[in-house]
Amino acid sequence: MRKLKLVMIGNGMAGVRTLEELLKLSDELYDITVFGAEPHPNYNRIMLSPVLAGEQKFEDIVLNDLEWYLSNNIRLLLNRRVVKIDRAKRQVIADDGTVAHYDRLLIATGSTPFMPPMPGSTLGGVIGYRDIADTRIMIHTAKTRKHAVVIGGGLLGLEAANGLKMRGMDVTVVHIGKWLLERQLDKTAGQLLQAALEARGLHFRLNEQTEALQDNGKGAVKAVQFKNGDVIPADLVVMAAGIRPATELAEMAGLPCNRGILVNDTLQTYDPRIYAIGECASHRGTAYGLVAPLFEQAKVCANHLAQLGFARYKGSVTSTKLKVTGIDLFSAGDFMGGEDAETITLLDPISGRYKKLVIRNDVLVGACLYGDTTDGGWYMRLIRSGQTINTLRDQLMFGETVTPQTDIALCA
Repeated sequence: MRKLKLVMIGNGMAGVRTLEELLKLSDELYDITVFGAEPHPNYNRIMLSPVLAGEQKFEDIVLNDLEWYLSNNIRLLLNRRVVKIDRAKRQVIADDGTVAHYDRLLIATGSTPFMPPMPGSTLGGVIGYRDIADTRIMIHTAKTRKHAVVIGGGLLGLEAANGLKMRGMDVTVVHIGKWLLERQLDKTAGQLLQAALEARGLHFRLNEQTEALQDNGKGAVKAVQFKNGDVIPADLVVMAAGIRPATELAEMAGLPCNRGILVNDTLQTYDPRIYAIGECASHRGTAYGLVAPLFEQAKVCANHLAQLGFARYKGSVTSTKLKVTGIDLFSAGDFMGGEDAETITLLDPISGRYKKLVIRNDVLVGACLYGDTTDGGWYMRLIRSGQTINTLRDQLMFGETVTPQTDIALCA
């Protein structure tokens, strides 16, 4: 029987995890070809920040080395960017002219950094923070330059700022929001984080908009100018103001997209031969950027590629567990709450601990933890279970070890 041809565009964590899951289910069904735009095998993007900080080397963050592709008979085409999907001929074409035919196509193109359109954004020394190449530029620049500005106070921005500070640069984080990590933390936790990072030597300009990047006269950035007229020096500007799903290929091929390539519960696009997974995909109106949901998608996608066909992806209740410069953070569910919700909070400035639990109709719907995330997993299970916490209410704030275990049997 002729093997089917599976082509994957993208060589990142979500796509390669799908291949790993597929090979567990069936390693005889497909001839697999993978196009990777970078010159590297699959690596852990989450660990780029320890590489930037000098705590790890690039070799340490490789997830699947070249031998893995060889041993699984996967044709790996590195440093080749796919420029066209021809759905009529069922083939993809790369920038070097390579053509690969497919019976099934998996689009795992991930996302690209959002580069805010402002004067000077194309100057030398202005980069995104997404891959090994960006990280290498930052490491090299830190050896000879002093002033770095990071635009964006989300997770990527803070990781870049911390790494550059550890490389010896003077770093300022510019953030349009009122507090750091506003998608992962509430205001109190965000302010606690800012104070801790300021104690480590980072500078912050919050609620601030960048108007332009100034040229040093040689085509490189020399300063950042704000809407209020202030100017600060910058030898390096890192844009960490968000990401955009990489949907251009799908759009050119006529696949419907809306903040991601639209997929159903089997991760299929409107063309049933073509699947999309990871940050480039939009499922029920959501494009996920966290690892856990992407790995859940990978299992379902692999199930269908293996022609088993019974798994469904119905979305993920997301949680975020972070470690920023040694500070543990966790949030899950609706941690902001609202007028229809009850919040229980604990703030201990001496130990640097903060907990906020959000309850709606006697059900835990959200949690935000700062400094001590030991009970994050337990709160996450409670949120997912949807069970009443009426009998746990008095002990809930004190965590799993204090709370009667018989009352949470549904969470196991």
